[in-house]
Amino acid sequence: MTFDIDAVRSGFPALSRSQDGQTVAHLDGPGGTQVHASVIAAMGAMLERGGSNLGGPFSASQDSVEVVAEARSAVADLLGSDPGEIVFGQNMTSLTYAMSRAITRGLSSTDNVVVTRLDHDANVAPWIQAAETVGAQVRFIDFLPDAGCRLDPESIEASIDANTAVVAVTAASNATGTVTDLSPVITRAHGNGALVYVDAVHFTPHRLVDVRALDADFLACSSYKWFGPHTGIVYGKTELLDRLHPFKLRPSPDTSPDRWETGTQSFESLAGVRAAVDYLASLGSGEDRRSRIVDAMHRTSAYEEQLSRAFLDGVEAIDGITLVGPDRPTDRTPTFAVDVRNHPPAEVAAKLAAAGIFVWSGDYYAWEVMRRLERPDGLVRIGFVHYNTVEEVDQVVNALQHVAAGA
Repeated sequence: MTFDIDAVRSGFPALSRSQDGQTVAHLDGPGGTQVHASVIAAMGAMLERGGSNLGGPFSASQDSVEVVAEARSAVADLLGSDPGEIVFGQNMTSLTYAMSRAITRGLSSTDNVVVTRLDHDANVAPWIQAAETVGAQVRFIDFLPDAGCRLDPESIEASIDANTAVVAVTAASNATGTVTDLSPVITRAHGNGALVYVDAVHFTPHRLVDVRALDADFLACSSYKWFGPHTGIVYGKTELLDRLHPFKLRPSPDTSPDRWETGTQSFESLAGVRAAVDYLASLGSGEDRRSRIVDAMHRTSAYEEQLSRAFLDGVEAIDGITLVGPDRPTDRTPTFAVDVRNHPPAEVAAKLAAAGIFVWSGDYYAWEVMRRLERPDGLVRIGFVHYNTVEEVDQVVNALQHVAAGA
């Protein structure tokens, strides 16, 4: 179960470029994944023909209405929801700030909000700050550093109780690649009457999302992680989007999902969002877009497990490199946090950059993760996606071996 890697790579213009004459191992990119050519074309076409704000009786406005509707339909197919349950925004962080303020409205000192130490700070800080505003308590679910950084089952049980209003949890760690078993968290939360807000930003480009099967109340992701533009997305159950009260302008629509979208949306970006979903669907087979996406993500996961196995096998043989996170491809995304003995993370990243390999160092906004691991300087993060090859994995492993050896 795979796909034509040459055909995949041909759709990403940046993969054919070089940096200062060097061959570049494009991983998850210096600012995220690469943008597919079809996305660039869709955004350019929208800008070229011009658009208008919504609600006008003229063609430019009607065109924008259609672009928004098509984007909602596409993302609904990606996540397994209804189009009316899809909210767009500037980015996941901004949307989560808005959602956290609305969800925690009316809480008091007897209520608590639960976050995890495994999450990106975009799914931690907004909830802490919202809780502080209304005087609610904040609790943390811990993770187990020596068990692949998976969430601690005992901490889940201890943190969520009858006074819990909402649990914010990641589907996969952007730092360690750990894929979270969300079922115990959601079951415990719902059993205590709490809502669940899932950060699937890192998860979505690597695994199939099915919000119905997951039974999450809210799920957030970002299209730039799945080869599209910088647009944030939140799925919310219809009854919750209708019942909760957003902070919004008075003349703006009061029907969902529009009531959750502040200001004028970036219509050219939404054209790109639809194109990005269509690109993902093109990697699979099926009678409709959702079925093609399901097939495509199964193919993607299987292929990326091969990349993960190659990297895990490679670094295991290198003296001086410590992997933080799961040691099995099935338990993780192909994103790795490593420590190179006697080499600060920033130094390792700089040396890899000189070799044409772009990686991150530091905490990459996984602030609680690094605090829990007692890594004030962070770690080196190396990420692969479906357009990478085993040869590129080998290139990275060889470069790490040279760095570890002091070369």
